[in-house]
Amino acid sequence: MKPSRDICIALLRMINKFVRGGKMKQYTNVLDRPLSKGKQESGLILHSCFVQYNQTQVDNITQLETRIEDAGYAVGARILELLCHREKGNRRETRLLGILSFVHSTVWKVLFGKVADSLEKGTEHEDEYMISEKELLVNRFVSIPKDRGALSCGAFVAGIVRGVLENAGFPAVVTAHFVPVEGQQRPRTTILIKFAEEVLRREARLG
Repeated sequence: MKPSRDICIALLRMINKFVRGGKMKQYTNVLDRPLSKGKQESGLILHSCFVQYNQTQVDNITQLETRIEDAGYAVGARILELLCHREKGNRRETRLLGILSFVHSTVWKVLFGKVADSLEKGTEHEDEYMISEKELLVNRFVSIPKDRGALSCGAFVAGIVRGVLENAGFPAVVTAHFVPVEGQQRPRTTILIKFAEEVLRREARLG
């Protein structure tokens, strides 16, 4: 059963408050509190409401994916701050493979309770890496109209990854893609990361 429009709007306001940096009174010292282990389905339904509401506010898929990605970016920036404070003593990764491993494992576990299915380097371009999931959870509970069938809700995760990378000093273009898998009905989702040239130059200097 789909949530009502009023519930969707109320939940959207909660998301927007978080994205803009708003805090509820009981989380005045959020960096020192344990990560919430609430029901995963509640978060997925919340995300579904966010997507459904924004479908009514845009004219095309590009605008919708941009909104979804921007929301993810803000979440990614805050996840980086939180994890660096709790797990690394406020230290951040300085090497390319280190930050990729951080996203593939630590960030993914916070988001989905597991490491990502795969992390691969592009075979054609030195600046490209791919994180893949057989079934990305954010695609659940989302009803996509036929006229917007090309929409990938993985844009939210792409935004999170970009938020983590850019705020860690690794600017990149991050996009989400459906990739058909032979013998399987559902395609996998691949998060394609294309690092800025300055990142590769710095990595080369570090040896």
